[in-house]
Amino acid sequence: MSYTVRKFDAVVVGAGGAGLRAAIQLSEAGLKTAVLTKVFPTRSHTVAAQGGVAASLGNSEEDNWHWHMYDTVKGSDWLGDQDAIEFMCRKAGEAVVELEHYGMPFDRVDNGKIYQRPFGGHMSNFGEKPVRRSCAAADRTGHAMLHALYQRNVKVNTEFFVEWQALDLVRDAEGDVLGVTAMDMETGEVVVFHAKATIFATGGAGRVYYSSTNAFINTGDGLGMAARAGIPLEDMEFWQFHPTGVAGAGVLITEGVRGEGGILRNADGERFMERYAPNAKDLASRDVVSRSMLTEINEGRGAGPYKDYVYLDLTHLDPQVILKRLPSIHEIGIQFAGVDCLKEYLPVVPTCHYQMGGIPTNRFGQVVVPQGEDKAVPVPGFYAAGECACASVHGANRLGTNSLLDLLVFGKSAGEMAVDYIKTNVKAHKPLNLESVEKTMARLHRLDNQKDGSNVHETRMLMQRTMQKHAGVFRFSYLLKEGAAKILEVADAVAQTGIQDKSKVFNTARIEALELDNLIEVAKATMISAEARKESRGAHVRDDAHDTPETPDGRDDANWLKHTLWHRDGNRLEYKPVQMKPLSVDTIALKKRTY
Repeated sequence: MSYTVRKFDAVVVGAGGAGLRAAIQLSEAGLKTAVLTKVFPTRSHTVAAQGGVAASLGNSEEDNWHWHMYDTVKGSDWLGDQDAIEFMCRKAGEAVVELEHYGMPFDRVDNGKIYQRPFGGHMSNFGEKPVRRSCAAADRTGHAMLHALYQRNVKVNTEFFVEWQALDLVRDAEGDVLGVTAMDMETGEVVVFHAKATIFATGGAGRVYYSSTNAFINTGDGLGMAARAGIPLEDMEFWQFHPTGVAGAGVLITEGVRGEGGILRNADGERFMERYAPNAKDLASRDVVSRSMLTEINEGRGAGPYKDYVYLDLTHLDPQVILKRLPSIHEIGIQFAGVDCLKEYLPVVPTCHYQMGGIPTNRFGQVVVPQGEDKAVPVPGFYAAGECACASVHGANRLGTNSLLDLLVFGKSAGEMAVDYIKTNVKAHKPLNLESVEKTMARLHRLDNQKDGSNVHETRMLMQRTMQKHAGVFRFSYLLKEGAAKILEVADAVAQTGIQDKSKVFNTARIEALELDNLIEVAKATMISAEARKESRGAHVRDDAHDTPETPDGRDDANWLKHTLWHRDGNRLEYKPVQMKPLSVDTIALKKRTY
């Protein structure tokens, strides 16, 4: 199989919110920029974000970035790096106003300012009561954002390569990143995109689980590529299960429903969240709400013929509010649950939604690797932003609407750093490392020529069911240990996959096999990191982590206030400290996390 080489100043892999925001910085700086994307940009998974983008604008009530920062650190269960969190929260207002100037059609309040709604875990006065902080465009915020960012890229002549599958990073002997190899999905052509700077914005890997709110394109491509290139993955044990996926379908019901006044009820019609979070109630942090729902189900108060879901009640809300602020939710209820939410309860259950971990970066979007216990150094020419990256601003649990903020702030930051790197350090393209490219070609040859290999679909299903059973909302020590061994067996099967049905058009079978190569790296990183973390923190809750004065709710700060780094080579784990020192304010001190 042959390949060609194309040269660009910068290549961005992924055209969701983070990739598009980074590309704007690059193209506006006059750099020749390529964006590779598996789907048309406005169909990237950011389009599914419903509820809003967090910013302490204070348009409806008093708010400030200090409160937002506190909520984010608390939401992260103190695993978030406080310098990066301060950076993000202070930049939030600027990011939203900038997006508004790109043409983002936010909803408005009567005085013309951007409409804001409450969201889970966002509170005023350091946890006192819910605050309106989520800047929304009805329940289609991500959709509106992608269109605004894409049109801005068209204006500045960003070059898009649509329906291309990125394959591997290209690194030289010194470890510098020189671009990526990629495949045209339609023709099978392989191209080396030789670049001075490379930005990963490939999104999450939610399809590693059997039940997920994620699109089928969310296969952890950036994480798999980074792992194969020797970059560790950070905090991959932490996966957020969104409280309200449609039971039986997994389709997302935005937290904005509860922000507008929706109530969770058990089979008896009881508003049960008052038991678990007496202050925030239905607007507690997502991990808290998800576990509360499963506790109701596990204790026999679930609804439906199998008592395996709970209800989301909107029937007490003004129908005009729902049709104006939540039109997509009304449609989703009818199409996926057969329920008119104006008149009936929606059946909901926690569903895999978001990865808190990813490719380790600093607050500037530079990919960094550890060098000694307390030091990390940037990988020259390599940047990451959005869900594939770990800054770490989400720590052990992400607050709703901080994801869209994350991709705006760090997408821009990564773009700015790449522009500076290119203009000050790289006057010409460095020579390509052909050995790095040949590894990609060998992998493609294996997939195309493996005789009697593992079936891609069956192996993928085995991986997803293993993850669902062994690393779900609640985690049990024996299941984690068993799962860590089992996922390595699945990995062996993935290494033997071949393309059985070569008759499929548009290289579908080949792409599915390539995606599985990436997903299995995520699965290994998750299961091995989770088995090793002997505490409960945020979204990672173990049955053998006990609530004591020294370990509140099973959180062991003395031994586990640290980030996990998983290395593909030997499934090796190492750890680095959490950055507890913010940029300009006092440290937000550790305490028990309650809502």
